[in-house]
Amino acid sequence: MAVTDPIADMLTRIRNANTAKHDTVDVPSSKIKLAIAQILLDEGYIKKFDLIDEGTVKTIHITLKYGADKNEKIISGLQRISKPGLRVYANKENLPKVLGGLGIAIISTNQGVITDKKARELKVGGEVLCFVW
Repeated sequence: MAVTDPIADMLTRIRNANTAKHDTVDVPSSKIKLAIAQILLDEGYIKKFDLIDEGTVKTIHITLKYGADKNEKIISGLQRISKPGLRVYANKENLPKVLGGLGIAIISTNQGVITDKKARELKVGGEVLCFVW
């Protein structure tokens, strides 16, 4: 079955694995999903991710991160903002802040997929993909 919103599927898989306290989660690969995984790694929301090449199918193997005991989640929320049926764009003046700057917004710009903080530095806007906190 074809997935109509692959980014929402990725976020839902991460959210479900995080809620069930799994160590890892596998997500079908694409360029934009790899960029999102790299941002989650750089911002400290996940431990690591690996690209597994199984012939024609490529999979992103994400290792989730928890606090000192496994009850403390690092990712407390993931929310898809721009959907295929309703795209959400923000110009450089109206970039969103997640929880007053405690979380991150992942934005697809002409400079690539970047966080809201980096977009403010580069003074660019784009499509608001998701919020992570």
